[in-house]
Amino acid sequence: QLQASGGGVVRPGGSLRLSCAASGHILRINAMSWHRQVPGKERELVASVNSRNTYKYADSVKGRFTISRDNAKNTLYLQMNRLIPEDTAVYYCNADLLNNADFVSFGPEYSRSYWGQGTQVTVSS
Repeated sequence: QLQASGGGVVRPGGSLRLSCAASGHILRINAMSWHRQVPGKERELVASVNSRNTYKYADSVKGRFTISRDNAKNTLYLQMNRLIPEDTAVYYCNADLLNNADFVSFGPEYSRSYWGQGTQVTVSS
């Protein structure tokens, strides 16, 4: 239900914008977030935004990355500026949401976490 896009290869100092579109019969999206993972390391939180537009960022990306969401389009974005080689990773989006099927089965207070498929970001000269 989550489709991430926008990754690629960029030189240090460059920019990329990642997108993550949620599809299906979605009734409510709570928190959304971006995570990243490099081989041999645990997946780490990069940035998150909840339904009240409270934002959190990893210290390593503060001032360079901006997370935003378009609730009308059920889409999450990550604007990445001043990229450095250490930002190289597979980036995953995550959403805590309620879809129609779960609403019918479990009621309006239910939600579950979904992951996108990941998009590769490579920062290299």
